[in-house]
Amino acid sequence: MQGKVAIGADHGGFILKGIIARYLAGKGYEVLDYGAHSAEPSDYPDYARAVSDAIRSGRADRGVLICGSGVGASIAANKFPGIRAAVCHDSFSAHQGVEDDDMNVLCLGERIIGQELAKEVVARFLAARFSGAERHVRRLGKVRKIEQEFMKS
Repeated sequence: MQGKVAIGADHGGFILKGIIARYLAGKGYEVLDYGAHSAEPSDYPDYARAVSDAIRSGRADRGVLICGSGVGASIAANKFPGIRAAVCHDSFSAHQGVEDDDMNVLCLGERIIGQELAKEVVARFLAARFSGAERHVRRLGKVRKIEQEFMKS
């Protein structure tokens, strides 16, 4: 078993979500599918909440969110404490975001990225590990401090 991946998408990412979920299952990941379960119009913040909650509670190791562009899902996911989400449509950003910034949610835009590239980007994201380099730990500490500061208000 490779690990647990929470996946969610609104109607704009519904088709790609299914493709990525099947791809991950085939690679040995346990996929936790938080919807959408149809192409009917739906709202990306609902899936960002579900995927973020799965990560924050420890039910999943990482998450993948998909909407039309990836931007809305990223904005919503980043509102949850401890979630570090980014839109990545290239493999370098996907692994670098984990290695340097400890990214735990990858956001994709179904209307932006092709299916094969999406699989490659997801694979690089999941294979990457946080480097633990001092400068990255220091920067991440500053990000956490900002998050904590604004959680108090």
